[in-house]
Amino acid sequence: MQTVRTRRVVDDAGADAVVLAAEHFARAQGHRVVIAVVDPFGELITLRRTPRAQIASSRVAVDKARTAAIFVRPSRELEEQVTSGRLGALALHGARALTGGIPLVVDGEVVGAIGTSGETPDEDEAISKAGAAADFGVAVVPAITREGARLVAEAAGAEATRRAVAPVVAVVDAGGELVHLWRPDAAQVASVGVATDKARTAAIYRRPSKDFEEQATGGRPSALHLARAVPLQGGIPLVADGQVIGAIGVSGASSADEDQELAVLGAAALAPQSSANGNGAAYFDRETLGRKFAQGGLLVDEERYKLDAGRRVAPGEVEYHEAVVDVMHVVQGSATVITGGEMRDVREVAPGELRAGSVEGGTTRRLQEGDVLAIPNGVPHQFVDVTDPFLYFVVKVAA
Repeated sequence: MQTVRTRRVVDDAGADAVVLAAEHFARAQGHRVVIAVVDPFGELITLRRTPRAQIASSRVAVDKARTAAIFVRPSRELEEQVTSGRLGALALHGARALTGGIPLVVDGEVVGAIGTSGETPDEDEAISKAGAAADFGVAVVPAITREGARLVAEAAGAEATRRAVAPVVAVVDAGGELVHLWRPDAAQVASVGVATDKARTAAIYRRPSKDFEEQATGGRPSALHLARAVPLQGGIPLVADGQVIGAIGVSGASSADEDQELAVLGAAALAPQSSANGNGAAYFDRETLGRKFAQGGLLVDEERYKLDAGRRVAPGEVEYHEAVVDVMHVVQGSATVITGGEMRDVREVAPGELRAGSVEGGTTRRLQEGDVLAIPNGVPHQFVDVTDPFLYFVVKVAA
């Protein structure tokens, strides 16, 4: 089963070559336009505005390019549909039925698109065609396959079934678009959208969605304004050859923490991150650890113990583990931790697992690189201040 394939994407130098060819053509005709080049997901790579071009054209050019990229055809085709009476085409998600967007194609594969705005529709399209005809470069990048997305989703789903929970699991590509959805009969309807939102956030920001939840709850509510981001834990990037190729999102398990755990386990199914030597020992090389710390998550998940590549970017809630001992070793950064004390606003997130908004009393410690902290089961603890990022190994042992 092929879980990862390769695809071509117009690179930065290629986008510049396309824009320069289009601009040269436009200037020769005396046109005042804005020219935009986007990637295959419709996201902007570069934009050029010729002298005296109308301001509004900056957005319109991007809209035309995005339409050509994600619909894999000139945007003229959609405008012609609307003009001929098919008004429903105006409701197509992400489409702008305006002539002037042209796909960038290499060996039959759309690797991006160019859009031009500012003159007549025909003139805009002629400029875009001139740009698309340029000799431009591409990058070859890994991409998740449908089979790979299904493998990841079903791995998380199998573990959810074993735990007798029924979340929705969504897997998206590197642009945040849905590839595969795992939805059990008992799943809540709302989780379909939430799981996809979490996965999209992790994919397009190249980091776990948990990072943004910790920012929002840790004193940075402006994280709620990040474009297309949903600051809820449970979204984990999928990585191949050091590059994000998509993401998994989980919603609807017994708790937010369990959503996160299932997403991490699903992501691990794409490519094994450890090797056993036959006696249960697990080995992780430096490169593997670097990739894992870039997103955070479990390295080992055994019944008696777990090994977590912990990553924090903001303070967190008070945690209480009834039957788990935490042993922490700081790898990078520093943090202030409170241990002990009396929890306030307590809630149960799983059997034997409590969370709280704050703690009164306790002992405050400052952790720095190389420090070790062991927290017995039954002792509340809270990170109240951390650097961005704060990286630490956590060995979780059943008490």
